[in-house]
Amino acid sequence: MEYWKNIYNKYKEIILYLLFGGLTTLVNFATYAALAHLLHWPTVLSTAVAWFLSVLFAYITNKIWVFESRTNTLRALLRETLAFFACRVFSGVLDLLIMWVCVDLLFLNDLVIKILSNVLVVILNYLFSKLWIFKKQS
Repeated sequence: MEYWKNIYNKYKEIILYLLFGGLTTLVNFATYAALAHLLHWPTVLSTAVAWFLSVLFAYITNKIWVFESRTNTLRALLRETLAFFACRVFSGVLDLLIMWVCVDLLFLNDLVIKILSNVLVVILNYLFSKLWIFKKQS
């Protein structure tokens, strides 16, 4: 048991990032499904609302549990929140561009490219969060 506790403590940030990333995906999917299929909202609107709520969920969980960020001013909180959303917009646009170029222009397998693109996006989002958004002040 002590071995697993040490492993968790050593990789806590990454483990929590992946856990909450999975939950963020669930929030995105469930929100989209509820809006598009139960309430019959348009696809684009359902997707946009699902994206916003999942990014908000990701921000809160990353701030509190993954990176344990403690902002003490409204200005710092706004900077952190805007930076988080801006990075998610950037990685979302990057995902769209990768899919468009690789699938629509180069005719590569969409599922393989989507997996590779998502791996890149997850890594970039982690690096943005760790090195810039929730950077520990020394």
